[in-house]
Amino acid sequence: VQLQASGGGLVQAGDSLRLSCAASGRSFETYAIGWFRRVPGKEREFVAAINWSGASTSFGDFVKGRFTISRDNVKSTVVLLMNNLMPDDTAVYYCIQWRGGRSYWGQGTQVTVSS
Repeated sequence: VQLQASGGGLVQAGDSLRLSCAASGRSFETYAIGWFRRVPGKEREFVAAINWSGASTSFGDFVKGRFTISRDNVKSTVVLLMNNLMPDDTAVYYCIQWRGGRSYWGQGTQVTVSS
């Protein structure tokens, strides 16, 4: 399984960004997938996750309704739409898929929010 994240960039506070993660390999539709983020010097932080069907989602406490997560099981992709971004959202964002007790990580995409 390989995960390829994209969509990061430099934006201003209040802007939106759409992160995408494309998965290779079989059975994408069977497993939950989500996003974490990491700021240098800090612990990795849970951002969002979505179950195999897309019917159930969860978010980190800091999100406060600003982000949505969705998936396309035909295209094997997951999208994190981030609205009202703040400077504290600056981090490297990683997609992750949980498969049979193992975690598979993508390479990360940098999001920088200027004030």
